[in-house]
Amino acid sequence: MAAPRNGLLSWLVVAVAATVTAAGVDALGVNWGTMSTRRLPPKVVARLLTDNGFKKVKIFDADERTMQGLAGTGIETMVAVPNDLLAAVGGDYGRARQWVKDNVTRYAFDGGVNIRLVAVGNEPFLKAYNGSFDGVTVPALRNIQRALDEAGHGAAVKATVPVNADVYDSPASNPVPSAGRFRDDVAGVMAEMCRFLNRSGAPLTVNIYPFLSLYYGGDGFPLDYAFFDGGAGSGGPVVDGRVNYTNVFDANFDTLVSALRRIGFGHLPVVVGEVGWPTDGGRRATPALAQRFYAGLLRRIAAGRGTPLRPRARIEAYLFGLLDEDAKSVAPGNFERHWGIFTFDGRPKFPLDLRLRGGAAAATAMPAPARGVEYLPRRWCVLSPSAGGDDAGAWQARLADSVGYACARADCTALGYGCSCGALDARGNASYAFNAYYQAQGQVEAACDFQGLAVVVDKDASRGACNFSVQVVGSAAPVAAAGTPVRTEAVLAAVLALVLL
Repeated sequence: MAAPRNGLLSWLVVAVAATVTAAGVDALGVNWGTMSTRRLPPKVVARLLTDNGFKKVKIFDADERTMQGLAGTGIETMVAVPNDLLAAVGGDYGRARQWVKDNVTRYAFDGGVNIRLVAVGNEPFLKAYNGSFDGVTVPALRNIQRALDEAGHGAAVKATVPVNADVYDSPASNPVPSAGRFRDDVAGVMAEMCRFLNRSGAPLTVNIYPFLSLYYGGDGFPLDYAFFDGGAGSGGPVVDGRVNYTNVFDANFDTLVSALRRIGFGHLPVVVGEVGWPTDGGRRATPALAQRFYAGLLRRIAAGRGTPLRPRARIEAYLFGLLDEDAKSVAPGNFERHWGIFTFDGRPKFPLDLRLRGGAAAATAMPAPARGVEYLPRRWCVLSPSAGGDDAGAWQARLADSVGYACARADCTALGYGCSCGALDARGNASYAFNAYYQAQGQVEAACDFQGLAVVVDKDASRGACNFSVQVVGSAAPVAAAGTPVRTEAVLAAVLALVLL
């Protein structure tokens, strides 16, 4: 009888493992941002999602092209009301009703978009907004949910509000997760919002970024504490009564749970709307560290294990993000344009077990790349080998002007110290800047002149780990116009310094 019992036990173990993994896959989503110079066709991106097993996606608006790409995929979608519409939909129920009609009802047909959540704003209570959205967010939330209900979507589609750690009190007041509380200036609105979410049956959405904790914490923040496998590093765990916190994700999440308990909503469901690690644009923004972070996060999701204060609540999370976005503002840091687990053209950056299958083979497998990507011709714009002259001062001035112009209108963040292209010499920096602008402009002939300093070549200009990209054939994103600089002066000054060395 021993053999049958062992066989039954083995079958049960496999069955339980399969059930947990399936639950984990259902809990995994990804953010699809579109702030790129040239966008991949939405159908190509939608196929990338399905090829990699994503069951959920979060977008930052309800752009018609994006929605058309998602139609028919069955992927559970979170659409969004942008912050700049909160006052309108919060102050006028007719506007909220029209928004739901245009962006939810319009796609609610067989073969349409499987909308399940509506994000009302995005981190509207940030201190940086100086209270601009504090008074309009909850009214907007109420009106959107009411409109969803009246349109017959309310049972399946819930309105939520994404917040981040900025809504908690200062670290001095929150030394351990159990001390978590909301900021005094938003405590009232958070309580009002949670009360409504509790009644409507919607989750609260929170964005958690261990990378930013490390970035803003500087060298005083233990590196290992940002990951799931480090045991909190040399500083040891954060001891909170009987609980030892060994990573910042758990501590951040449970700080929110404690803050919710203080206002009487400790049971409110929570969805992690954004969590990820960038791969360029900063000293610790690297593919190796991103892989380490995601490996630990995905193992946690696959196991169905929660945080110390919610150990039995599985983590539902949306990775941030799907693709690099080269037109994002770099005000928070140069890494802002490099959050993608895929490059701008849908190439995977590192091995990742997105299907949560477990095992060494799955952990070392590369995600599926985007299929059907069309590129512009294999041409690059570089600094002409003959550029220079006897008048070094005048030549350097022309070069600095040209590089400044290029980097104010294209992405040069990879040129920073410690970044993927940070080891280029002055001529290499100029070539990279020229090519970034040339590609962003769709390789039009006039985009590779730069006062006669540049030339088009048909030999790959990439140097080692530094990739000189060729852009995709795609539409321009509805973000900053081609002639609108979105870079910070500090970044531009650093690039020019490298060119003038």
